[in-house]
Amino acid sequence: MSAEAAAGRAARQPSNLRPAGLALAGFGVFAGTDAVVKLLAQGLAIPQITFMVTGFACLATVVPALLLGGAGDLRPRQPMLALVRAALLAADTLLIYYAFARLSLAEAYVLAFLGPVFVALMAAFFLGERLSRNGWAGVVLGFVGVVVALRPGVQAVNLGHAAAAASALVFGLSILLLRRIRKGESEAALVVVLLAVAMLVSLALTLAGGGFAAVGVGQLGLAALAGGGSALGHVLLIRAGRSGAASIVAPCQYSQLIWAVLYGLVLFGTPVDLPVMAGAAIIVLSGWLILR
Repeated sequence: MSAEAAAGRAARQPSNLRPAGLALAGFGVFAGTDAVVKLLAQGLAIPQITFMVTGFACLATVVPALLLGGAGDLRPRQPMLALVRAALLAADTLLIYYAFARLSLAEAYVLAFLGPVFVALMAAFFLGERLSRNGWAGVVLGFVGVVVALRPGVQAVNLGHAAAAASALVFGLSILLLRRIRKGESEAALVVVLLAVAMLVSLALTLAGGGFAAVGVGQLGLAALAGGGSALGHVLLIRAGRSGAASIVAPCQYSQLIWAVLYGLVLFGTPVDLPVMAGAAIIVLSGWLILR
């Protein structure tokens, strides 16, 4: 192959730096939001927290969209796909928030780290993305890492663990679905549909559970902070998912472990659990193999 042909081929191949950078930023923002949610979970029920956070996130999305682009940017061009994706992410939000209330941030993240493994498997079967032998080794290694982290038979496994694993599967489905949504779909529309569905579901669960508890000014401020972070994180991940393959975006989720350890130590006094960290390291290695 000539130098000119090689250069032309390299120019046609999309760079992974932009989607990876956007995904790292998005997951970093989400990590801060998750820490705030865990703080709120010390005094409020998960459905009410979800309703409050998504309500503020909706405001943080709708107001700029109206000021900059008008109401047209808030209407999805593919409403059915947008609704299905929103339903998946609403379920993901409720599941992972519940996991944060029952587990340490690091432990919940380890199970959520199965997301890239699920994405790789589903991308291979449903999108035709090729998975190499290293990729298959990474998939197997990912599940080994979960066993090391959770130590079944040594420590009790509760519903928080199940919720975190289920959230990883649901999140993986949402990443794949995003690849089917046309590039002409506005980011604001995708986020608003998601938040509206999450608000409706969490409102129904809150009312079914006995209604709203009293909220203090500090709790309201934390919910507003988490809502703003949630809106920003979703926009960043949408841009990342559109500009890169699902197998590139998903492994960036591993960066959340660094934030989880820091927030756990500073905000909740959670000591570093060495088996959890060892399991996380194995899962990160699995993601690296899948990425190759």
